[in-house]
Amino acid sequence: MLIDIGANLTHESFAPDFDQVLTRAKEAGVLQMIVTGASRAGSQQASAVAQLHDQLYATVGIHPHHAEETSNLTLTELEELAKQPKVVAIGETGLDFFRDFSPREIQITSFESHLELANRIGLPLFLHERDSYPLFNDILRAHRDDLCRKVVHCFTGQKTALYSYLDLDCYIGITGWICDERRGEHLLELVKDIPESRLMIETDAPYLMPRNIRPKPKSRRNEPMYLPVIAEKVAECRGVSVAEIVELTTANATEFFSLKRSDN
Repeated sequence: MLIDIGANLTHESFAPDFDQVLTRAKEAGVLQMIVTGASRAGSQQASAVAQLHDQLYATVGIHPHHAEETSNLTLTELEELAKQPKVVAIGETGLDFFRDFSPREIQITSFESHLELANRIGLPLFLHERDSYPLFNDILRAHRDDLCRKVVHCFTGQKTALYSYLDLDCYIGITGWICDERRGEHLLELVKDIPESRLMIETDAPYLMPRNIRPKPKSRRNEPMYLPVIAEKVAECRGVSVAEIVELTTANATEFFSLKRSDN
C-alpha cells in the first residue's frame, strides 16, 4: 500500500478518464491520495471530489501563484471547507520566487494568513517553497510555536534548506524530481539525510512524471500509478528495500494526515 500525499487530480487533464486514473492507481498499489487544493475554486473542487471517493482526501489553500486570490472572504471560505471530514490539511501555501506569478509581498501576506488559519483550526500544513529560502524558513520559524505538523512538499532545494526545515520539525515530500537526471541529481544524496520518521512521497500529478519510467509512456501526464517508481528510486538511494520505503512512508502519511488506514 502506498499513499500519494500530493496529486492535483482536479486538473482539467484528468476530467476525461478520472475513474480510470483511480483504478490504475489502485492496481499499482496506491490506495490513498491527497488531492491538492491550490486556488479558491481548486480547493472547493478538491474537497468535493474527496467526499465522493473513499480513497481520496483533500487539502484546501491558495498556492503562491494565486496569492492575489487571498482575502478575508477567501480565508473564511477555506475555514468552512476545512470543516469537511475529508479535508486533512491547509495548503498548498508558501512562497515561489522562481516564477513570481504573484508579487512577493502578496505571497508573503497570503502565506502568513494560511499559517494563522492552520494554527486557529489545528490542521497540518501542506507547504510549497521554490527559490525562496531563507525567507520561507524565517517566516516558518517565527510561527513555529503556533503550528502543528507541516510538510514541505515537492522538496527540490539544497542541503542547507533541507537541514533548516528538518530543524523546524518539517516533514519532507519527495517527487519524481529525484528521477530527473537533468536537475534532480543532488537529491540522490540528500534523500539519505531525511529521517525515516519525516519522509513522505508524492507524484504532484499531472506534473513531474518520473523520467526513468521504462518503457517511456506515450503521454507526458503524470498519474498516481507512477508513485511506485518514486518509491523504488528513494529505496535505491537509501540502500534499503522498496518494502521498507512503502511501509515507512505510508505510516508517516497516515499519521501526518490522520487518515483511516485502507487495506484494499
